[in-house]
Amino acid sequence: MTAFALDAGDETWCAELRALTAAQLRPLAEKGEPGRVNRPLVAALGELGLLRRLFPEGGTVRALDLCLLRESLAQECTEAETALALQGLGAYPVLQSGTEEQRARWLPEVTAGRAVAAFALSEPGAGSDAAALTLAAEPDGPSGSGWRLTGEKCWISNAPEADFATVFARTGEAPGARGVTAFLVPADRPGLSGEHLEMLSPHPIGTLVFDGVPVTRADVLGEPGRGFGVAMRTLNLFRPSVGAFAVGMAQAALDAALEHAATRTAFGGPLKDLQSVSHRLADLATRIEAARLLVYAAAAAYDAGAPGIAKRAAMAKLLATETAQEAVDAAVQIHGARALRRGHLLEHLYREVRAPRIYEGATEVQRTIIARELYR
Repeated sequence: MTAFALDAGDETWCAELRALTAAQLRPLAEKGEPGRVNRPLVAALGELGLLRRLFPEGGTVRALDLCLLRESLAQECTEAETALALQGLGAYPVLQSGTEEQRARWLPEVTAGRAVAAFALSEPGAGSDAAALTLAAEPDGPSGSGWRLTGEKCWISNAPEADFATVFARTGEAPGARGVTAFLVPADRPGLSGEHLEMLSPHPIGTLVFDGVPVTRADVLGEPGRGFGVAMRTLNLFRPSVGAFAVGMAQAALDAALEHAATRTAFGGPLKDLQSVSHRLADLATRIEAARLLVYAAAAAYDAGAPGIAKRAAMAKLLATETAQEAVDAAVQIHGARALRRGHLLEHLYREVRAPRIYEGATEVQRTIIARELYR
């Protein structure tokens, strides 16, 4: 990648991935049930080697590669993009902070698409302010050898169907973020339950309820009391790629609008000949390209270990997700009523595009991060 464009190899790979997604992954997504984990789709991501790119041998994925994966998938099939991203979000704490035993048990299953992962941080009263979580880890057993988890997690992707979850609970070493511990909790632990939540977007999302769920030292990811750092390391890697997901959706919306404006006749000619339409499309194309470049720049900076990562990632997510919302809304407007019909691409994108402006740090949180970094 240069400062302004992908190299030819990356461009070719992205084009091949889009074609593969349209041909093999989209049909599987269309057969899935909205709001539920699509296990055949997850398995296909494993069989096609895409999850292996997310978990490369001997290290972590490049942030730029993660962005290219998510953008390309999103452009052709948002369900495939989300399934891949959720595997990464739920399992990356295991890769980054887990023991050899934890990695050996779960990462091959995740990479193959046989095990579904969840990232359980948010709670009914702790969303944007993740350090305020209250899920209690009460000491259990002799000499602090274990804990019992009691409380609830909410808005958890892949819950309650995931095979394991990375769970963040308060063990009380210190107040706030310093009193949080990360645990790897398999779904078959006694006392663990949950339910699906019916959401505007078709993602699999639900709750996890912990009724004295037993965990031991062998289930800790990293060190007791340092779980918030485990969460932030994963989120810092994935935050720029949320922008890539948004850019992929925005590009899909723009492509649909361009095609419709070129073929739809109104007022004596194609819509594209109306200045109000053509200028709108020009502005959207410019904003989408600006967002794409900001996402790539944030990812490249992360990979290079450059300073100011928090600000760059926040700027990328902010601009990309807000631009995607604008692009999808404009594309719906250009299409008219047909875009509101259930099953239309833009009807689907309209429901999909709203969530990224909230999760992994809402737009308002990103602005707060940027402002704080400007004065640092």
